[in-house]
Formats: sequence, C-alpha cells, structure tokens
Amino acid sequence: MTNARSSMDRIDESMREPVGHLIDVVTEATGGGAKSLALFGAIAAGSFDRSRHTARSVLVVERVDLTALQRLAQHGLKLGKSRIAAPLIMTPAYIKSSLDTFPLEMIEIHQNHITVLGEEYFDKLTFDEAHIRLQCERELKTILIGLRQGLLAATGSEKLLGALAQDVGEGLMRTLRGLLWLKGQRDAKPAATVITEVEKIAERELPGIRTALDGNAAHGWPEFERLYRDVEAIGEVADAW
Repeated sequence: MTNARSSMDRIDESMREPVGHLIDVVTEATGGGAKSLALFGAIAAGSFDRSRHTARSVLVVERVDLTALQRLAQHGLKLGKSRIAAPLIMTPAYIKSSLDTFPLEMIEIHQNHITVLGEEYFDKLTFDEAHIRLQCERELKTILIGLRQGLLAATGSEKLLGALAQDVGEGLMRTLRGLLWLKGQRDAKPAATVITEVEKIAERELPGIRTALDGNAAHGWPEFERLYRDVEAIGEVADAW
C-alpha cells in the first residue's frame, strides 16, 4: 500500500493541493473502490511547469463503472482549471493485456510514476522486446505520415507547421525512450539526455527533434524540415535492428 505522505512530497509544491483534490474526487466518485491512482509524466519527473503541462494520471479500478466515471466527469472543469488532466482508466486485466499492444505507453508510466493512492501496479511490469521494437517502428512511420499530411494541410502557414511539429513531441519522446529500452537503457532519463543517447545510437545530431521539444524555440519551415529529416533517420535506424 502506498505511503501517501511520502508520495505527495515528491510532487511539485504548487500541485500538491490540486492532486489532493483529485484524490478526494476519485475516492468519492468510485465510492472508495479505486484500487490505485498513479501520476506520470512531467508531474512525476520533477519537470512540471504549470504554464505548459497538465498533471496526467492513471486510475486503476477492478471494473469500469460508467456511473462512477460520470460522477468523476462532473469535476472535470474544476480539475482542468487546476492543471489536472482527466485520468486514464485501466483495470488490472487491461494493464496486463496491454503490455504487448501498448508497450511504449506502459514503459512511460513504468519509468516515471508516483502512486498517490492504493496499490502499486506499475513498478514490476515486464516487456517483450519484440513488442517494443514493433511499436517503435510503427510509431515512427505514423509520425512521418502525419508530418507529410500536416505539411499539405498547413497550406503554407508556418504557424501551423510550428504547431504540428510541437504536437508530435510527446509521441516522439515516448518512442525514443523505447529505442533506448531496446539498447538496455531501462532507467528514466530527462528528455535532453534521451535525445543525446539516441544521437549516439544514430551517429548523427538531431537538431530538429531538439527544437520540436523546446517550447521556447522558433518553429517554422526550416525547423519543420529538420524535424522531418531527423525522424526519417531514426526510422531507418529502427528498421535496421
């Protein structure tokens, strides 16, 4: 069972009250039936920025009760204003059956999470490298297609190209972490370190990816083109494994 006090101490001080409210809302909405609530992403990695991030979480329940979710949804507006995203809803069976289907998403939670309520479900997950490799290849191909189609849909607008480049950042970082996992690097690392390690594997710099993940950088056609070439190069590396 989770030590709630020590878990809350790991959360950015500005988010402790909103997270406490989330715990209360989840407990009330599920009638005390929540098996676990775990935060993941920036809120768990110590890099949370209220101006850019929302706190993401996973709510584990024994079975999905739509009425309970409806009660939880009634608090969505207030939670959103407090920078709390709607939790992902999973069951223990769903977690187990998703390790081969969504290994990258599960690795993201496994590497960086804080369980603030109930049981620990994500510390001891195990993954098959074949499943990780397949999803990495699929994600990189999907990102490339999305960038091509987005370029056409942008109709020459550099502003739209910039937004598109930033939109792929989260999925791309998840994929890069998966590539490092395949190379035996299983510990959570900051985004900048992840990129540096992937650059070593790819034997090339990745300036487009670095810019896409920098919320303060300029995002126009030159940056978009560099991002596309970087993703293309990483895809070729992944295909060759």
